Amino acid sequence: MSVARGFPAFPASRGTAARGRSWWARAWVAAVEDTSLEHTTLRRSRRVAGSGRVGPITVSPGKLAAAVDDPDAPDGLHASVGLAVLTDDEWARLLDQVAAESGHLAALLSGEVPRALVQAADAAGVSLLPGIGDLDPECDCPDWGNPCVHAGALCYQVAWLLDEDPFVLLLLRGRDRDEIVSALSAGPVRRVTGDGPAGADEQAPDDERLAALVERAAGRARALLAADPA
Repeated sequence: MSVARGFPAFPASRGTAARGRSWWARAWVAAVEDTSLEHTTLRRSRRVAGSGRVGPITVSPGKLAAAVDDPDAPDGLHASVGLAVLTDDEWARLLDQVAAESGHLAALLSGEVPRALVQAADAAGVSLLPGIGDLDPECDCPDWGNPCVHAGALCYQVAWLLDEDPFVLLLLRGRDRDEIVSALSAGPVRRVTGDGPAGADEQAPDDERLAALVERAAGRARALLAADPA
């Protein structure tokens, strides 16, 4: 079972990089901004994100949370953002799709999250990045914005976490790095086919065949990752 991860507070003066530097960070921010109509609030959120007023962040399946200092709240505020975890069936479809793509499989097994994972998720009928209505912000402040300034600042700081570790997004969606790697390494992988009833299982390659597949794919995956301008 996935457990929460804690991350130290970011220092001030990161406002110039509010949208992050990596492909995953920018994709996350683009998705967050596309789901919000509060563009003025988001500009304020970027300033708060770079102000050093957001405390340590806790990332757990389905939730981001942090305390935020605010001059109008002497005792501080608590902001959180919810994001639905993937169901077991959605995870099964996603991992099945990953197992079918040798480059994706080798990358994840080696601790990398290739940007092509978004396309793999789409092919499996699964959304990794948030869409309209997917984010559920909450805050102690009286602001009715969706998200408010403080929850928005938390979302921008998640981009900085993704700069360092894109697996943060997968944890938000319900599974951590160890669970994903274990599921892909151990087999059998559940495969949903069109020949049987929905949810029918088909045995994936056994451990020896999977190991051979990974070994053959590793070189190709490293080449793909090296050529991928994140």
